[in-house]
Amino acid sequence: MSTPQIMILAVLLGTVVLFLWGRWRHDMVAMASLLVCVVLGLVPTGEAFIGFGHPAVITVACILILSSALQRSGAVDTLSRTVLPQSAGPFVTMAALSLLAAILSAFMNNVGALALLMPIALQIANKQDLPPGKILMPLAFGSILGGMTTLIGTPPNLIVSGFRAEVNGAGFSMFDYSPVGVAIALAGLLFVILLGRFLVPTRQRAGAEGFETGSYLTEARITEGSKAIGMFMREINDELEKSDAQVIGLIRNERRIPAPSPYRELQQDDILLIEAEPEGLASALSGLELTLEAELRSEEANAEQKEEAKEQVRAQKAQKAAEKSGDAPKADAEKDDTSKSEKKDSDTKKRALQSDDISLIEVVVLPNASFIGRSAADIRIRSRYGINLLALSRQGQRSMSRLRTMKMQAGDVLLMQGTPAAIHEFGNRLGCAPLAERSLNLGDKTQALKATAIMAVAIALAAFGILPAAISFALGVLATLLVGVVSPRTLYDAVDWPVVVLLAALIPVANAMESTGSADLIARFLLDTVAQGSAPVALALILVVTMTLSDFMNNAATAAVMCPIAIGSAAQLDASSDPFLMAVAIGASCAFLTPIGHQNNTLILGPGGFRFSDYWRLGLPIEIIVVAVGVPMLLWVWPL
Repeated sequence: MSTPQIMILAVLLGTVVLFLWGRWRHDMVAMASLLVCVVLGLVPTGEAFIGFGHPAVITVACILILSSALQRSGAVDTLSRTVLPQSAGPFVTMAALSLLAAILSAFMNNVGALALLMPIALQIANKQDLPPGKILMPLAFGSILGGMTTLIGTPPNLIVSGFRAEVNGAGFSMFDYSPVGVAIALAGLLFVILLGRFLVPTRQRAGAEGFETGSYLTEARITEGSKAIGMFMREINDELEKSDAQVIGLIRNERRIPAPSPYRELQQDDILLIEAEPEGLASALSGLELTLEAELRSEEANAEQKEEAKEQVRAQKAQKAAEKSGDAPKADAEKDDTSKSEKKDSDTKKRALQSDDISLIEVVVLPNASFIGRSAADIRIRSRYGINLLALSRQGQRSMSRLRTMKMQAGDVLLMQGTPAAIHEFGNRLGCAPLAERSLNLGDKTQALKATAIMAVAIALAAFGILPAAISFALGVLATLLVGVVSPRTLYDAVDWPVVVLLAALIPVANAMESTGSADLIARFLLDTVAQGSAPVALALILVVTMTLSDFMNNAATAAVMCPIAIGSAAQLDASSDPFLMAVAIGASCAFLTPIGHQNNTLILGPGGFRFSDYWRLGLPIEIIVVAVGVPMLLWVWPL
């Protein structure tokens, strides 16, 4: 072995050991490995950070942003509510959730798909009195299996496509992964659905997540075009029951009806007082096409503001014309200047609610809050602070009072809508503390349609080869910004930056493995000692080794390390590199034995109450299925 080969192998071994040790974050380890390679001269200084511009890295970042847009807009919530059975047994529910997770993971990042469906899974587990792990583990494994079926489903597929482009001049297309991936996914899902519930250990949830707020009380209006118009109250309650919500009162023509008759027919502009759990608030509203009263008032106020602004512009033009003719008295001009000064602060607060940087934040009223005993109307919460009060949670108590007139009490939890700065200013001035941030979004039908359309167009452009995947999805991100689906702040929040740094740092290291001949050296060793020159055995070996590594280190890192070895193995056997690269893509995605191999496994660790050793019971049979189905399918679809 030459000195450069010894050095790069030593760096690679150290990197893998640090990955497995887990003392430091994966992105820190990858960046350290890159810098060591630069110092040793293995990576030219001019190419040290070339990975940050790599198409695979850009595509991963863009997919994360577009997935976040689908989540924030409520598009996936709508889909899950439409597809998932509302009153089925545990078996059907688990099957439907796992299938939905697999389908979603094919067209968005599989981590994002799991994050979207986890709250639904926990609600279902609680409703059916099941240990959450019985649903969470099949759900997580289903999302992993679905992610391997398309180019954008999981980062390893994008990395593998990038290496293929360097070898053959063109990467894999959107659905090149589908023939083998779908076959493996179907076999794995069938096993999970039929036997998963028996192999998943029964564990209790490890602690509660966040602050238990209880049910929120909110006001929702039946607006023009809502499907709630003409429905009976009992039908409304039946629909809301699916989201663990209920109507506790009705307001019609400003008259309060505390216990409306089940056979009362609802009309346009009726206001429903709805009690709902925080996680079910969005689905409770969107299922009946209801509009929050606070948001409606905000829109009306904004329209009035625009009309006032137009009137002011007309008055200013008239004033200027009068001044030119010498007819305008100076007093009028001074009066106009005074009026502008008085309105300046108020207009600033109003514009806050028209900003793109709008968030939903929960705050709790502290015992020393200055507005205890006062209502939102008393303190002019919208005009003074530029925020909306959407809902209120008061443990163990109900009220028929209107939200804007309810007197605040210590311990009340308020769901506020506005810019983070405006809400924090409100909290600091009046004595409210923000709760730990959690995923709360009410969705927007229009925005959901925009996000879905943009994602569909981006996928189509990439799938039909009209544009490269990186360009297609980057244009999709730009489109979401232009139409207001995501704001600049949420744009950067949506990107998993440690994953981006990890990929960008390891790509030059992987290139160094190839340029120094180290990848060929490893490939030759594996072929000579294990495969004995047999191409099918070598293919199976690459799949098993990649899968094993992926169980103990980041799947993206595994793909970056194994791709040069796969290419070298193909060259040694004088075979096509495509089946070997596909084996790497499958193996890197299929991490089922530990909670650290895949982010989805990590996500369910706490909520499911799992231990490190719980995963192999269901994961090992699935990995055996992956090898048993994957190798013959690879040999058939991608001939050697």
